[in-house]
Amino acid sequence: MKFKQIQLSPSQLLVLVFLFFILLGTLLLKLPFATPESVNWIDTLFTATSAMTVTGLVVVDTAADYTVFGQAIILILIQIGGLGIMSFAVLIFIMLGKKIGLKERLLIQQSLNQTSLGGIIQLIRNLFIYSFIIEMMAMVVLAFRWVPEYGWKHGVYYSLFHSVSAFNNAGFSVWPDSLMRYEGDPLVNIVITSLFIIGGIGFTVLSDLWHKRSLKNLSLHSKLMIYGTFIINISAMIMIFLLEYQNTLGPLPLNEKLWGAYFQAVTPRTAGFNTLDIGSLRESTITLMLLLMFVGAGSASTGGGIKLTTFLVILLSVITFLKGKKHISIARKTLKDKLIIRSLAISTISVLLILTAVFILNMTEPKPFLDILFEVVSAFGTAGLSMGITADLSPLGKVIMIFIMFLGKLGPLTLAFSLARPEQENIRYSSEDILTG
Repeated sequence: MKFKQIQLSPSQLLVLVFLFFILLGTLLLKLPFATPESVNWIDTLFTATSAMTVTGLVVVDTAADYTVFGQAIILILIQIGGLGIMSFAVLIFIMLGKKIGLKERLLIQQSLNQTSLGGIIQLIRNLFIYSFIIEMMAMVVLAFRWVPEYGWKHGVYYSLFHSVSAFNNAGFSVWPDSLMRYEGDPLVNIVITSLFIIGGIGFTVLSDLWHKRSLKNLSLHSKLMIYGTFIINISAMIMIFLLEYQNTLGPLPLNEKLWGAYFQAVTPRTAGFNTLDIGSLRESTITLMLLLMFVGAGSASTGGGIKLTTFLVILLSVITFLKGKKHISIARKTLKDKLIIRSLAISTISVLLILTAVFILNMTEPKPFLDILFEVVSAFGTAGLSMGITADLSPLGKVIMIFIMFLGKLGPLTLAFSLARPEQENIRYSSEDILTG
């Protein structure tokens, strides 16, 4: 009796591998020495998914409900999820001296959201080198702050944990209030924000900067990411400073107001840490953060969201249409039509997934609409920020959030490609206009 060999596409294999590591992490976190008191299966699965997808949403206290072993498992899942499963597989292949074939390269291309196979192995090498150096440097700097406060053992551990968590945009903290106790601390603010901004800008950009050493010679993608990140972060900081000046920032001196506004402006770009109480923010500030979380970080980064470049392509498309032009041009470059279609597909699928999840949760959870919307967008953008309702969700609500975090990390198109069968476009029909608008 012959069995037909199952052929999996790169997208399908990526989904299965991701699921495997989430389930493996869940089993490891259920071990007796991973937690002082047993955590139920749903909460354990939620924690493993949140770590693997580098989201940072929590339903239990990471420090109180997990031992050092359990926290180490969470940290490993964060590192694997942030840098990518296939990146680690390639590293092992390289260490063993094995050749990376076309199928493996296609899988890496899918996992890192790259447009071509050229230079992809070199990108993986650079990814690990940059990550290790940046995380270790940040750990040393944070140790100067936390070793005097907590002693060598805890100070170094806290520095390592938060360095890895911040660089991978995970947002996990050993403190239940995240980093609120350091809202006015310049060193902690600078190091942590630098980590998740660098991690969120994308490894392609970092590699481009390293090799070209000049903004003028960078690729269009790198330029859009650098300038776009700078403009959005500064604009968001000014808006949050003004919106929260008499609210959450009210009791703070001016310098701490500035630090608080800055941190809260950059953290929605999928970082997950907070120095201000999210539940106390004005609704206008929450609305701004919803947009920032939905947009997210950069492609081939540790962050989530629809990605900044996707948002910029759609924005440029609108501007081009309003100007009456036929082609989208920027920096003396013309964007391809398939890039516009891809960006629209990503955004449309993302909005539909978020609305579906919000619709279901509004039926199952007795929570305010804005709170539910915030949690869902945070989960999809792997931002990890919370209005404080995640732990109170029903088992069904937590399962829905797990699914949204999973989709947010892999990307809606990856799941769509894994389920759909690609069809060859052999026939081209005559065109006809329809009325729109």
